[in-house]
Amino acid sequence: MSFQSEPGIIRWRMRFASPPENVFAALATDAGRESFWAESASEANGMVTFHILGYEPFAGRILKRCEPESFCIEYFGTTVEFSLKNDGVGGTDLSLVATDVDESIRWEMTAGWVSVLMAMKAAVDHGIDLRNHDPARTWTNGYADN
Repeated sequence: MSFQSEPGIIRWRMRFASPPENVFAALATDAGRESFWAESASEANGMVTFHILGYEPFAGRILKRCEPESFCIEYFGTTVEFSLKNDGVGGTDLSLVATDVDESIRWEMTAGWVSVLMAMKAAVDHGIDLRNHDPARTWTNGYADN
């Protein structure tokens, strides 16, 4: 199969040096999401409201939360499931599968998930925030360190 060739689907994997509990907390808590994903990402009544620079705020419903194995959420009209597995040496293998991806934005979203996952790895494994937090330097303006 060629790279990212399934219509309507995006798949990525990422290895973390941190245990699944830490990776899960980054996905499933407000503070975790805000450390790498969004300027704010608060949860209320099973909905997460994302405030991402360059975009209008939007809410995504949490579809599944099974600590520390999986977290599934609606995101920009897609369904995104994160599956976490202990790698046997103290770390985590993460699998991301986004489904129902509109083909007109699939390549942008494919690249966007790389940006999110790399920022997540930096935050979870190293306590580093790779984002620039500058409203003038966003993904929509061509910046990868949104």
